[in-house]
Amino acid sequence: MTLRLGTRGSDLARTQSLGVAQALASHGHECALTIIRTAGDNSTAARFEDIGPQGVFVREIEQALLANEIDLAVHSFKDLPSESPAGLAIGAVPARVDAADVLLLPERAFDASAGPLPLAHGLCVGTASVRRQMWLKHLRPDLETASLRGNVPTRLRRLQEGRYDAILLAAAGLERLRNGELGHATRTALEGLVVHRLDPTVFVPAPAQGALAIQCRAADARVLGALARLDDAASSRIVAVERELLGYVQGGCDVAFGAHCSHGEDGYRVHAMLERGGRIAAATCGPDADTKGLAARVWDTLLATLTS
Repeated sequence: MTLRLGTRGSDLARTQSLGVAQALASHGHECALTIIRTAGDNSTAARFEDIGPQGVFVREIEQALLANEIDLAVHSFKDLPSESPAGLAIGAVPARVDAADVLLLPERAFDASAGPLPLAHGLCVGTASVRRQMWLKHLRPDLETASLRGNVPTRLRRLQEGRYDAILLAAAGLERLRNGELGHATRTALEGLVVHRLDPTVFVPAPAQGALAIQCRAADARVLGALARLDDAASSRIVAVERELLGYVQGGCDVAFGAHCSHGEDGYRVHAMLERGGRIAAATCGPDADTKGLAARVWDTLLATLTS
């Protein structure tokens, strides 16, 4: 039986879903993609915080799952609220790709001596993310920010047109598009641009950035069994720590919060940043094997910094 796979319609969403479909096909489970438009896709708001509460890019897809109109859905994990609706479950978290943000800019705007954000003084950076806007303001108060929404090729085209001096994107989305069969427009738009990876312990990414979540009905044993082959235990555990922290924040698109978990021989380590009331707190905790306790300590450190 062919599995019905729900996805948003952007090149990136379809690229991610095609990758999952190919992985399932290699284990004997064919998929057919079903394109679903979400409230986030339909919104013309210039800034993410004006679109609506967290979940605006997934809600219609989750409703289709609950209505048995599709069998599984592929999401960018960072788009999901901290808890799935009753009746749904995350069946697999495939191997995560780079969680960092990247700065894209023409050579003329690049200044290697400018520190962690190698931009010449006073330039304009395009992003619709509150988190990225706050980190830019914190690290480089001389820079201007301007709202930038749209799919990845659209954002790159606007940079090439000179509407911005630089833009910020997730490294994962850029990597998936560059390497995917739908990535021709992205590869063309990148010509002549500098792609600079930002240190995720300094410019802290969104929780679960770079990870995919494959969602299905919690009672659908057939689909859960198929998805078990795609789950990467290491990625799932690291993302769980970041999502645990997100649960403390209970934030959506209008909250500036970042969390990055890494794992080494001595355990897990978390870097986090939070903005509240114009103040930015940063915390690093670990290494530790107790992931829930680690998340709680990071949160307590952030709060203590903000109230000191």
